[in-house]
Amino acid sequence: MDSVTQAALGAALGAAIAGKTLGRSALLGGALLGTLPDMDVLIDYGSAVANFTQHRGFSHSLLVLLPLSIVLAWFFHRWRPVLSYRRWFAFTAIVLITHPLLDTFTTYGTQLFWPLGRPLAINSIFIIDPMYTLPLLLAIAWTLWRPRQLGAVAIGLTLSTAYLGWTLVAQQMIAYKVTPALAAVGAERAPRMIQPMPLSTLLWRVTVMADDQRLEIVTGFLDGDMPLRIERFDRHPDLEAATRQLLEGQRLIWFTQGFLNYAEREDGLAVTDIRLGVPGAHPFTFILAEPADGDARWQTIPSYQINRPAIREELLGALWQRITGATVLCLATLETRQRNEHCG
Repeated sequence: MDSVTQAALGAALGAAIAGKTLGRSALLGGALLGTLPDMDVLIDYGSAVANFTQHRGFSHSLLVLLPLSIVLAWFFHRWRPVLSYRRWFAFTAIVLITHPLLDTFTTYGTQLFWPLGRPLAINSIFIIDPMYTLPLLLAIAWTLWRPRQLGAVAIGLTLSTAYLGWTLVAQQMIAYKVTPALAAVGAERAPRMIQPMPLSTLLWRVTVMADDQRLEIVTGFLDGDMPLRIERFDRHPDLEAATRQLLEGQRLIWFTQGFLNYAEREDGLAVTDIRLGVPGAHPFTFILAEPADGDARWQTIPSYQINRPAIREELLGALWQRITGATVLCLATLETRQRNEHCG
């Protein structure tokens, strides 16, 4: 999740655990501790792909954060013994560990058990969702005014957690809705990803990696009788095969579970993480190799990230129209159509 949300969650949890004793200091300490795992963004791992795939790695691992909680609790107890060691440990462990657990509900991927296993991503909440964050911020505002009255914190945490539970229910409802349409085109067993569109859980995007094409569906809870529409995108198997021959390409495939788009550009082999953002506005595209002379088609280079595409101002309006079911949103162009029109 975004840094504001992580700080808000940490502050609310800090107040719930130690607010009666520490007062406003529990809010501040929880907020700072809640953002600590994301400080790994300051580390340069040597290339764009390495920086991208190492984020949410060791600093988000339960195998690292649990021992760190023990050490921090000892330090804080020596510094301020107004809380027992057990209470300090609850403070540090709960605030630190809920950070990667919340991140796991997003699409980016969180290496919860680094260095073991692959990243985990539930895909049920967008990285910025006001409906999750707002109850926490309101609770914090009240607690700053009345620092030892913790009822608002309890309500805020309950509402945000209930909303997180709703995202899982909504995701399963969308899965049930699209399964017949995918079965009709023979893609019911293909790898799929179901995630909310930006800023809301009322509108969802379904991405399916079929054998020869990528299928995309946008559907929501306010669609009424609007039929499901499937957009198709080429997968470029030759470029995918070339990517698999590159070490950083293998790393990207591992990190994204293969949800990538491949393109041949003048400056080289471009690989895009299609999980994040929306088609036409994906934020992470990497150049992994440049054109080579001779028999080899590609020459490996240290990966670098190309500039993120500019997001058109009218996109938010288009998203809102699509959420309400008033229009169709074509992902290939990020343009709206009337409900009876096709994207082509």
